[in-house]
Amino acid sequence: MIAISEQPSIKDLPNQLFDLIIIGGGITGAGIALDAASRGLKVALFEKLDFASGTSSRSTKLIHGGLRYLKQFDFKLVRDTGTERAIAYKNAPHLVIPEKMLMPIVEGGSYGKFMAGVGLTIYDWLANVKKSERRKMVNKKQALTIEPKLRQDILKGGGYYTEYRTDDARLTVEVIKTAVAQGAYCYNYTEVSDFLYENDQVIGVTVNQNDQLFAVKAKTVVNATGPWTDGLRKKDKSLQGKRLHLTKGVHLVVPKERFSVQDTIYFDVPGGRMIFVIPRGEITYIGTTDTNYKGELEEPTVTKEDVTYLLASVNSMFPSIKLEENDIISSWSGLRPLIHEEGKDPSEISRKDEVFESDSGLITIAGGKLTGYRLMAKKIVDKVCDRLGINETSKTKQLPIGGGNIAPELMTGFIEQAAIQFSVDKKKVSDLFYKYGVNATTVLENAQNSSLLEAEVDYTIQFEGAKKLVDYFIRRTGYMYFNPQRVSSELDIVADIFTKTFDWSDEQKNKEIKSIQHWLKRITNFI
Repeated sequence: MIAISEQPSIKDLPNQLFDLIIIGGGITGAGIALDAASRGLKVALFEKLDFASGTSSRSTKLIHGGLRYLKQFDFKLVRDTGTERAIAYKNAPHLVIPEKMLMPIVEGGSYGKFMAGVGLTIYDWLANVKKSERRKMVNKKQALTIEPKLRQDILKGGGYYTEYRTDDARLTVEVIKTAVAQGAYCYNYTEVSDFLYENDQVIGVTVNQNDQLFAVKAKTVVNATGPWTDGLRKKDKSLQGKRLHLTKGVHLVVPKERFSVQDTIYFDVPGGRMIFVIPRGEITYIGTTDTNYKGELEEPTVTKEDVTYLLASVNSMFPSIKLEENDIISSWSGLRPLIHEEGKDPSEISRKDEVFESDSGLITIAGGKLTGYRLMAKKIVDKVCDRLGINETSKTKQLPIGGGNIAPELMTGFIEQAAIQFSVDKKKVSDLFYKYGVNATTVLENAQNSSLLEAEVDYTIQFEGAKKLVDYFIRRTGYMYFNPQRVSSELDIVADIFTKTFDWSDEQKNKEIKSIQHWLKRITNFI
């Protein structure tokens, strides 16, 4: 395993010529870096903030086949995402977790009983769902056995099937780590400030790291910046034709003791949308909204209107719960970088990805879904290889991600054996495993000479490129969203570890602590 912290200095890059420079360290850019590096291309990736700091840490955190796209007759998208779901599970079983999902069939809902059965059957067929995970139609009594809190007066039955839950940010970071292991150079907190041109063709980029500028050259440059896509196209003077249409998705988190469900529920709300209720450890999260967005990109806000909408939706389908705003322990808001389609509502716009090539040679990819990241990456790298005359096919279908080189049936035994070997509580080992996979042993080994917390923080700094406290608490561990109390209790200790590692001044340390305190307020402060 190659540590991100041990990559060459950015100062070494201007003397090299890369086959490919990727702008953007979300799941799409990470996937492109991995696909290209595993084919033997010389690759550099630059992310202006932290890896996964945009959309790729703010999704519904599902690797799912997109049942609702059957309503739009987008059969290819359903087939592709269903197939990719299985590949993601095989390559990263520690991060892609099969979960049962119940879709209640209700009076006046999106699907009647017959159409739901037909739709789920087509879904199973298109996505080549394995037999054990295929849909099962249940009657009203069976649906209430699965989830007794459902509203009974409109309930008619349900579809019961399997989808996959993930941690989007951890998946992105693990793909980045795997790309680095394959030879890619990947840098966070390194902003592409401009393009380099020769004869009106893009031949590289100028990057800014710690207020120092460096010119890095490449044969091809790819823009994979999600919501920031059109900004770079504008800089390249190629923003014409199709443009982005940003929509906002909000999620709310409540304690399990306040609202618990055994399985994920995917239910209708008035207006034609459907909402997820997803159990995860000691919390349940609810999402999502789908509204047009035109504000600032770095930190899209959660509004009172968003909260009212989601709480009203849940309370309508689960009338005994009576959730209120003060039940919310955290929230997040993410942006979907969709391709604009005139006259369509946000929920009607296709989630398909599209590729744009400018006159300067800049390649841009936009749209798409988390589930389809590997196929999107393959499409881009195929195009790059064609340009460069490289005859190498994609290797990522069979390539384990991060610590995912373990068969699912062996994971429980691995956790139990590690707990015994390192004399650590099994629940703590399990928590580590479902973040780092088999690489959890690296953390456990280092914890023999320090605390488990210190060993984990050190691991994220050394191997995963964490440079700020928000990197650790939001994108490496997810604690900010799923366990904010833990963030509060561990903040001073983690800040001391970062301070010691990076030799922060008191001023820098206090600034970082204030940033976390800002986030702790922000996740329950709705405007």
